[in-house]
Amino acid sequence: MKFLRQIFKREIKADESVLPEAAETDDGQVEQELTFDDNDEAAFVDAMEEDDTIVPSSPPAPPPDDELALAGEIEWRTRHALTVGYATHVGRVRKRNEDSALVITTETLGDSTLPPYGLFIVADGMGGHSEGQMASQLAARIVARDVMSHIFPPFLQVDASEPSQPVQSILESSAQTANWEVHAANAESGTTLTATLILAERLYIAHVGDSRAYLIQDGDGEAELLTLDHSFVQRLQDTGQITAEEAAVHPQRNILYRAIGQGERLSIDTFSRPLPKPSWLVLCSDGLWGVVDIEFLKASVT
Repeated sequence: MKFLRQIFKREIKADESVLPEAAETDDGQVEQELTFDDNDEAAFVDAMEEDDTIVPSSPPAPPPDDELALAGEIEWRTRHALTVGYATHVGRVRKRNEDSALVITTETLGDSTLPPYGLFIVADGMGGHSEGQMASQLAARIVARDVMSHIFPPFLQVDASEPSQPVQSILESSAQTANWEVHAANAESGTTLTATLILAERLYIAHVGDSRAYLIQDGDGEAELLTLDHSFVQRLQDTGQITAEEAAVHPQRNILYRAIGQGERLSIDTFSRPLPKPSWLVLCSDGLWGVVDIEFLKASVT
């Protein structure tokens, strides 16, 4: 399709700007920080709070119920080119699930079919702030609304039209709109946002916060972390001040320096890359990656 060829030529490089310095207040907290509850340390079985979107580009058979590796039930939807599984669980610590996931895929049948199209979003509301669950829902819906209105109609056109802007620009703009609208709805709330769009054999990502996207290739390959955590401890790791093991138990591990809902214009991480076949894309909040070994996660979805 002309539309797909053109937008692939108009990629925008991922944001490579220097991370902002974290300013400390008198009480030792980071300014404009958004925090998670420390309860996220609880054992995975007892306190899993994930929103997981698993998107293999070459569909395996859905696993039988007795072999599901993740807690809770995963709903599987098998498509011509994509197999999608998703699950969420409030856990046993909190009364409300502040995570949100949104999944949109298309399927065409007949002699002439469209390339794969899938929009997958995970947002994790701030556990230490009011209305975190509403912030994550609002952010996911706004991004989906803007992506569907600007990208999906041209995708369906038979005259090979293209979006008014490059795909990455649309993703970035939609995340920025979500940031302002979440702040306007409740200045005390906030959320992470990891949004991925699959068009044919290409993956587009917009990301803010510490939810994550992993890419697993060929089943036997490594689980590649595609996103960067916008957290205080990740910056300490990047500068060599602490190790990954120390970051896992650091008292400020849940402090974010960048999140949807902060109000001012945010720097949104955006990038695109080819999506090889076969491969598995995993989106999840820190309620999963923070307590589950990556090898276990990989074995659960491949």
